[in-house]
Amino acid sequence: MTDTPGSPGSGAPEDDAPTPSQGFQRPEPTNPDQTGATGTPASGTAASSGTPASSGTAQPEGSPQTPGTGGVSQQPQTPRTPPSGGWQSPGRQQTPPPGGQWQSPGQQHGQPMPQYPGGAYGQQGGWTPHGLGKPGVISLRPLNVGDILDGAITAVRRYPVLILGTSAVIAVIVAGLNLIVQLVVQPDLNRVATLGPAATQQEALDAMYNLLGSTALSLVPTLIITLLGQTFLTGFLTVVMGKAVLGRPVDFRTALREAAPRLLPLLGLTVLYALATMVAAIFCLLPAVIPYVFWALASPALVLERGTVRQAFGRSRTLVSGAFWRVLGILLLAAVIGWLISAIIGIPFDLGSGAFSGLFDPQATVPVQTTGSLVLSAVGTVISSTIVTPFTALVTVVLYIDQRMRREGMDIELARAAGLNPPPAPRQAW
Repeated sequence: MTDTPGSPGSGAPEDDAPTPSQGFQRPEPTNPDQTGATGTPASGTAASSGTPASSGTAQPEGSPQTPGTGGVSQQPQTPRTPPSGGWQSPGRQQTPPPGGQWQSPGQQHGQPMPQYPGGAYGQQGGWTPHGLGKPGVISLRPLNVGDILDGAITAVRRYPVLILGTSAVIAVIVAGLNLIVQLVVQPDLNRVATLGPAATQQEALDAMYNLLGSTALSLVPTLIITLLGQTFLTGFLTVVMGKAVLGRPVDFRTALREAAPRLLPLLGLTVLYALATMVAAIFCLLPAVIPYVFWALASPALVLERGTVRQAFGRSRTLVSGAFWRVLGILLLAAVIGWLISAIIGIPFDLGSGAFSGLFDPQATVPVQTTGSLVLSAVGTVISSTIVTPFTALVTVVLYIDQRMRREGMDIELARAAGLNPPPAPRQAW
């Protein structure tokens, strides 16, 4: 029996499997004009005389290596899906599938790569606006500003109950606590507002001290609850958006189960991010923009990549580097859109609140907030927060994904995770 190179028992070494640090190897180009049948040595003497070739005999110089395993067909290898939707940072390499090269389903070893839509490398035509596809709410390609905003809106439209319902619950809790604080503080505030010119200095100081004391005691628990609610909503919506990009179904229980382990680190990251921005804003407005932009993508990086708080800040700085003004512009645009939505929604509630407080009463000396005006303002706050908060949070997540697709080729990994089987990297012509 003739021992062919690469067959069991031959002296020729087998192809080494790639190590995890090598990633997916590019397929080596083969010349069908120089190779014979798959699995037979290109030795004219041995083939004509019928003498079996020695397993230790080296091939002549210039003779190409014949791919294959001696005519034995290999089963096609399918790419392994990265865990958690393929959100790992570039430093975390995944173990490639056995066989050394990525193969599409149904492709036999040694056969040329199948043609994909879009024509040969370097040719025009066949390009689609969705890049590698659109399994979910965004196209897997570098996005423009309109695509980023549309991705956030599409996610809300596709999961309205999950996104808007959860946001509404958090908004009701926060607005309810703020309403309680205002009801507690309102008597002291009205007392200060109605002090006449006949009031002594001591009476004015006593009224101010009472107002400050009740406000401080009421605001501390409100700030804590608001921070906890904002942290929960950010982590929850980040998980939902990660599923929406891949087009995978998600429910409240699944999103909560994946977001729960990241809530405590996310709380610490949120506090540090807010403190850094506030401290920078105390000195000057311009330095406050620097941490605000460079660390804006830390929250989605922490939740989706599942690293530490320090790693999340570093990842955000890396992704924003080189795109500072673009990221700043998109964040400001989302903030302006959110402010406009809140203003439009709040107009009728502000008018109604003013009517309750006597703002339009010409006989009222000082407008005083009443329980009706406070409740009406709280309802407007709940409605605007239910819409604006998830919009801005989802825009940040889509911006994070876009930066990863631009800098790290994340669109290919997401396509594989979504089961789209993207083509391998094109061969270089030089």
